[in-house]
Amino acid sequence: MNAAVPTSVMLAPALHELLLGLLAPDDASPEPEALWLRQRRSLGEPTDVLAGWLHTPPPAAQPLLDLVARHQLGLVELIALSLVSASEVDAMVGRVVAWLQAPLPGSRPRVGLVARIAGCLHIPQAQARLIEGAARAVQLLRIDSVPHTTLPEATLHMPLPLVMALQGRGLRWPGVLDAARGVDWLTGAVRADAERQARALQPHGVLVVRSQHPAESRAVCAAMALALGRSMAVLEGAVPEGLGAWADFVQAMPVFVPDLAPGEVFDVPELPGHGGPMLVATGVDGNVTWRGDAPPEWRLPLPGLPERQALWRQHLGDDTLAVSLAAQHRGGSFSIEHLATQARHLARLSGGSAPPTTDHARQALRAGTPGALGSLAELVNDTIDDDALVLAAPLRRELESLLARCRLREGLAQDLGHAARARYRPGVRALLVGPSGTGKTLAAAWLATRLGLPLYRVDVASVTSKYIGETEKNLARLFARAEHSEVVLLFDEADSLFGKRTEVKDAHDRYANTQTNYLLQRMETFEGIALLTSNSRARFDAAFTRRLDAILEFPAPAPEERRRLWLAHLGECQGLSDAQLNQLAAACDLAGGQVRNATLRAAASALAQARALHFGDVLDAVAAEYRKLGRQMPAGLQTGASSWA
Repeated sequence: MNAAVPTSVMLAPALHELLLGLLAPDDASPEPEALWLRQRRSLGEPTDVLAGWLHTPPPAAQPLLDLVARHQLGLVELIALSLVSASEVDAMVGRVVAWLQAPLPGSRPRVGLVARIAGCLHIPQAQARLIEGAARAVQLLRIDSVPHTTLPEATLHMPLPLVMALQGRGLRWPGVLDAARGVDWLTGAVRADAERQARALQPHGVLVVRSQHPAESRAVCAAMALALGRSMAVLEGAVPEGLGAWADFVQAMPVFVPDLAPGEVFDVPELPGHGGPMLVATGVDGNVTWRGDAPPEWRLPLPGLPERQALWRQHLGDDTLAVSLAAQHRGGSFSIEHLATQARHLARLSGGSAPPTTDHARQALRAGTPGALGSLAELVNDTIDDDALVLAAPLRRELESLLARCRLREGLAQDLGHAARARYRPGVRALLVGPSGTGKTLAAAWLATRLGLPLYRVDVASVTSKYIGETEKNLARLFARAEHSEVVLLFDEADSLFGKRTEVKDAHDRYANTQTNYLLQRMETFEGIALLTSNSRARFDAAFTRRLDAILEFPAPAPEERRRLWLAHLGECQGLSDAQLNQLAAACDLAGGQVRNATLRAAASALAQARALHFGDVLDAVAAEYRKLGRQMPAGLQTGASSWA
């Protein structure tokens, strides 16, 4: 059983009452403030009364005394903290303080009031002790003075969350997040590592936690705080004054969350009054310093195959489906959670309460994560089957080989020699090069369809910026999110970003080369799938082409491919004879994109006249395509047009 609290302790006054009672007036002033003070006047020598109170303080005073002991504060600072905290929460105390300080306005204690009380206790140089003491240094107390006022008139302030913490209610700092979503989504291995990292933290140290997904690094920091029995305080932007002392008092772990660009440096700020460890949750780029040195770092890996299986099983409850999805989707924990939520939603749309099926999961994978790459890339929803992609046999074999490389990339080097495993990364980088309209973008969509992954086309206008460093920052965010979400990145007209480095003649050339250098390095470490298209291979830097896993040449289609292209676009039921198809294939040297344009134009012409599509519609559309190209209609097709009926 708990020991009974002595009656003398229960009846002991609060410290601020004892201190203010020292200033009770001797006359019989009728004001309620004077009556309040006289009721709290103590008999005996003030120093003896205070010593007795400090020897046996009431239980309610223990938080304040713990705060004083934690920062080794002096007696004058204890007096000031007691008065300030009481005046913030007790309206009557505020009235009494204002009455004692009249005619000065305000109900917060001033330096002069603390000095008067210190004088009653025979404490010399009270004002100097407040100015030079630790309470001000660790931002427990702030001394505010307005122009043309003296030091005794300066007002004393205390951070309001700390005032509430002393009352047992201030466990949160307004505007500062104290939790992170998704701690339960972390893999068992990551949670175990978080506990181990937490135990290894130095009392006054800093640990940098890096992840491709910002929410994942925050969740890991929350897991580390929980492992130490602490909450967390997520700090974005400027650090509020007094937060360090508050975090130390309520056992909250400060977590800084800078968004760093390549080459950018974040210097962890000092938190006066905080004596515990601190964390920095950030991405994979940029540098972090702490007191002039680089603190330890922990880079979170993407989950391995067994961990992904466990995550899918946790979210969907289906062992067979979990094995299949884990092999197909090499994503992070937050990406898996989102896709599982999407699959469950699709299952509910199908009716009933049955769990998601393989089809639901595949639809969710192909749909991707809305906003996963922000405004830096747009989702391409095209589903391209085998019949829609018309290529020459050698190019088709190269594309199939690239598809196999993408599917097997995670464990590709596992059984190879030491040299192959030494620097292996599971990323795949391929360049699709050829004239416009030859099927490069279509082939990228076909690859994404066969892989069952979403295809995101990078918006070069959104990525590039006129401000120095912003382009690299956008690209860093793009690559990190693509790795975590497991998507296929498509850089259309990639030479605008990955072009050759130039001779440095001015600052603009130097900056452009710096940007290209970053791209070359980041592409080499990218662990996702990146497809680039261009009209010319010669526009790329030789150092970049060396880093590519495959370069696929898309030539202009030969007559055989052109015939298949016309069939694939027109369909089998358009009424064109074999001779007419052969004539188109032999004489019309248009690429696939131009064949598509001509087909749609011919179909629109026929539909506008409410009749079936004729060979003449096709010839008229082909002629329009040649006019767009600034070329003459081939003679063979002109002959065909005159004989058409």
